[in-house]
Amino acid sequence: MTGKNPGKHGIYGFIDRRPGTYEEYVPLSSDMKSDPLWEILSNKRKRVVVINVPVTYPPRRVNGILISGFLAIKIEKATYPREVADVLNRMGYRIDVDPWKAREGKIDEFLGDLDTTLEKRFEVAFRYMNEQSWDFFQLHVMGTDRINHFLWNSDTYSERFLGYYRKIDYYLGELKRRIDHDTTLVILSDHGFCAIEKEIDLNVWLRHNGYLSSTTAEPGRLVDIGPHSTAYSLPPGRIYAKDEKVREEIERGLTEWRDPDTGKKIVERVFKRHELYEGEMLNAGPDLVAHPYNGFDLKASFKKKDSVSTRTPIVGMHTYDDAFIYIRGKHIEKENPAIVDVMPTILGLLEVDPPDDIDGSDCV
Repeated sequence: MTGKNPGKHGIYGFIDRRPGTYEEYVPLSSDMKSDPLWEILSNKRKRVVVINVPVTYPPRRVNGILISGFLAIKIEKATYPREVADVLNRMGYRIDVDPWKAREGKIDEFLGDLDTTLEKRFEVAFRYMNEQSWDFFQLHVMGTDRINHFLWNSDTYSERFLGYYRKIDYYLGELKRRIDHDTTLVILSDHGFCAIEKEIDLNVWLRHNGYLSSTTAEPGRLVDIGPHSTAYSLPPGRIYAKDEKVREEIERGLTEWRDPDTGKKIVERVFKRHELYEGEMLNAGPDLVAHPYNGFDLKASFKKKDSVSTRTPIVGMHTYDDAFIYIRGKHIEKENPAIVDVMPTILGLLEVDPPDDIDGSDCV
């Protein structure tokens, strides 16, 4: 939503570390070093409504309405302006589903939570779509991500799974019906999904290969790593290494690494930092990023483990290749559009010039 890579906006993952330290933190909107799309539009006196977008907590001032998404905890602190929270509470709005219900095997409760959250999400969206004047309206649906993680390829819940997507289809149809033909409809997903064969913990691999040690018998956090450690990992697939020699060794080791049970290669490619990122926040980023083959979901725990691979209630993982963008009435001119192209494309549709330092470009 900034049209920039993490080297410019400063957020590399849902957990980050303070540069030059072992201090972990959860990035919030206050950590974002670049203005997102809706703030640029607000500064141009465009009216915006933004609902449920991740990393918008705490809500920042906009010319319109912003309802924070993932990472927000209480509705009372998740809206701009403040009085929107009162409306949401009266309507029974939910910020997100409770994924622990699925982790604990309470699948029926989880599915009910998904349905209710989706219903309330669109109920609120349709209310503000009709009541507010707006130039830009953004609605983010998190439930598809949640259900895919826990019920991908489920035989037992296949009908409920498909039923949820039928509800998504219905609400998209309602959304389309409620907007006029002069309004451009954009639908996008930033990633796809596939089934998990194994969850792979890179920190266990680093420990087994002598790159990572701990100061305590039962480590649990980044601050617990030992002084002789030369590398560690943060999710997803981010590796921070001491020097070039260590980076080269890790890159070689990961690309040669095979699953002992199947012989399949685990890591398709290891990117160096400068191959992915650029900008003033470059040094805050990882030295390497491991991109796995589909089926191997990369994790990074600091808790002491003997096994590199494991299985958990999470059965679906993100894929790189299945992201998509659809713009009603427009042809995507760019051959390989990237996620950073979304923001300047939308600005172009609204005839607003993007900042000079963005990485993306208009793709229609």
